[in-house]
Amino acid sequence: MSSRRSRSRHSAASRITDDQIIDLVSKLQQLLPELRNRCPDKVSAARVLQETCNYIRSLHREVDDLSERLSELLANSDTSQAALIRSLLSQQS
Repeated sequence: MSSRRSRSRHSAASRITDDQIIDLVSKLQQLLPELRNRCPDKVSAARVLQETCNYIRSLHREVDDLSERLSELLANSDTSQAALIRSLLSQQS
């Protein structure tokens, strides 16, 4: 019985309101280049979520491409240049 009550309290406390969802979708829309300048009322939440997924996939592809290009650069650089680039990258992390 007590576990049932604690689950009930937890689920009630973790519920998100419609206003919070609307606010979060609006914030997502502002982050998306494709939807940033559109009127928020004219874009459905489903469209914002779909565009968010597409944008994240695009960013992943871009990161993969840049990683590949960096690997090629490091492979074709002399060792002192490669060591310098690696050193700069490790400072960024």
